[in-house]
Amino acid sequence: MSTADRYAHRKVNATIVLTDPQGKPLAGRPVTVQQRAHVFGFGCTAPDMGEEASETRELWTQLFDTATLAFYWGRYEPIQGVTDRERVMHSAHWLANRGVRLKGHPLVWHTVKAPWVDDLPLSDAEELLRGRIRREVSDFAGIVDSWDAINEVVIMPDFVNEPDGIKNAITRMCAKKGRVAMVALAVEEARSQNPEAQLILNDFDLGPRYESLVEEVLAAGIKIDAIGLQSHMHKGFRGEEQLNDICNRFARFGLPLHWTETTILSGDLMPSDIEDLNDYVVADWPSTAEGEVRQAEEIVRHYSTLVAHPAVESITYWGFDDGGAWLGAPVGFLREDGTQKPSYSALRDLIRGEWWLDSAELVTDSEGRIFFDAFAGSFDVILGESHVTVDLPAGPAQVEMMFPS
Repeated sequence: MSTADRYAHRKVNATIVLTDPQGKPLAGRPVTVQQRAHVFGFGCTAPDMGEEASETRELWTQLFDTATLAFYWGRYEPIQGVTDRERVMHSAHWLANRGVRLKGHPLVWHTVKAPWVDDLPLSDAEELLRGRIRREVSDFAGIVDSWDAINEVVIMPDFVNEPDGIKNAITRMCAKKGRVAMVALAVEEARSQNPEAQLILNDFDLGPRYESLVEEVLAAGIKIDAIGLQSHMHKGFRGEEQLNDICNRFARFGLPLHWTETTILSGDLMPSDIEDLNDYVVADWPSTAEGEVRQAEEIVRHYSTLVAHPAVESITYWGFDDGGAWLGAPVGFLREDGTQKPSYSALRDLIRGEWWLDSAELVTDSEGRIFFDAFAGSFDVILGESHVTVDLPAGPAQVEMMFPS
């Protein structure tokens, strides 16, 4: 099978008919077609909004079109009633104004939760959690319309990796209510404020327990819109066979798959005997020349495999640069000093190269038609000083556009 055939399901086979205002075909006219966005979500954690990070933001926007904004309750509302709304809203508008799609992460999670909730009776904690979900979804409706509704539910009722004496209210709540009821809580409260929001069930457990949870959630009539799959590959790249196996197992539910948290190292790998990635703490974890070559190769393999799988709808990379990477791991596309690793250009050559229609110079035929194949998305069709933007899904598409004669 050729490389092009792998991605046939991602492509639009477009026929655009250009006419004048009276409906007469504009024959023999030079036309430029330029892609503006992908249907597929190529995402990353949101870039740093600090003034000193302007160059980093520019590099970010040259590669990604979807951003995950942090809504961790414990950081968003560290003191009851005191929220980070203004800063997050500023980031959201900055990104949205540049055509970036936004997702919030997460509405419910047992980690990085509000510490002031932990000592409250569960009934009070639940009411505060429900209110927190309604508030964030309502406040950001229309700009953030996609959410990781609930995160890591498989381990949620059993979570114990906290300092002695901490009574995790979210874990206790889940243990009492059950996993499915917790998912229902998150989804119902979010939908009450934004019925059209995309709500994602997200987990790092990619085994049978997560499959069983998805089955139970769907059997209970809870409407989730996508299945989130995390893959922090700190111990090494999973490889094509394992990636396809995971996709195939979760594709059976008939829901889109979002690879929500992807990382691939450009330094020494984490020891294989580490079970909880959080337990691996080192003073320094540098990126290496050898590791950077490996990272670039593996990122191309990773993205190529997932984009080729028909059930996958988006991929989000977790950490654009090493400076703010989770666990201090060398996973970013930029080194700590802001210089690019080979992985940046390697992925850009795919997303904004092989999988992108940068600029096609075409001429309409006798019936005013132009034809092109490209990854589905949004396109500018330019004739002289005029242009029309059109969204084209995958598959055959015929669109008529009117231009001044």
